[in-house]
Amino acid sequence: MGNKYYAVKEGRNIGVYETWAECESQVKGYSGASYKKFPTYEEAISFINSNEKAYKEKEILKLKGNEMVAYVDGSFDKDSKYYSYGAVIFTAEGKEIYSQKENDETMVDMRNVAGEIRGAMYAMEQALRKGKDVLYLHYDYVGIEKWATGEWKTNKDGTRKYKEYYDSIKDKLKVEFEKVKAHSGDKYNEEADKLAKEVLDIEV
Repeated sequence: MGNKYYAVKEGRNIGVYETWAECESQVKGYSGASYKKFPTYEEAISFINSNEKAYKEKEILKLKGNEMVAYVDGSFDKDSKYYSYGAVIFTAEGKEIYSQKENDETMVDMRNVAGEIRGAMYAMEQALRKGKDVLYLHYDYVGIEKWATGEWKTNKDGTRKYKEYYDSIKDKLKVEFEKVKAHSGDKYNEEADKLAKEVLDIEV
C-alpha cells in the first residue's frame, strides 16, 4: 500500500498528516472539524487551500481595533552566518510584511531558531507600537511558546533575552500563541518563510 495523507482543513492545527493517529488528535472532539484522506500530498494541500484564503481573510476582516494577527518564521544561511525572520502582520487597518537579517554573535549559533525568536519579538513590538493589546501569534517552532511561558528552560543568551522581553510586556499585551505545522501549505506561514529566505538571498 502507498502512502496516505490526511488533510485537516478545520481542526486544532490545520495541516497534512501522514498517520491517522496524528490526524485524529487534531479533529477528535473539535466542533466543525473538516478532514479527508488522499493518496498524494498535492491533493491534500489542494483540499486545505480550497477555501483557506476566503476563510482566513474573512476572519482577519473581523479583527477588532485592539487586535493583531502575525505569522512569523525564521531562516539561516550557513555561509554568511546570518539568520533572518519574516513577518506577515494583519490589523483592522490592513496587511503589512517585513523581513530582516541579523548576525548577533550571541544568537547566531541557534541558526534559524534565532530568526524565529526575533520574528516573534518583532511581532510583539509592532503590536505594542500600534496600540494593540491582543496578539494572535502564529509560529511553527514550538519553543516560541515554551520559552515564553517558562515550560522550557532558557539556557542560551538568545532564549534568555526572549523570555526577559516577553516577561516585560506580557502585562501590556496578551499573546495568544497559535502553532502552525511547518510546510503544511498554510498560506501566511509559507509567506513568512519566503520573506525570511529572500532577505538572505536563499532561493525559494
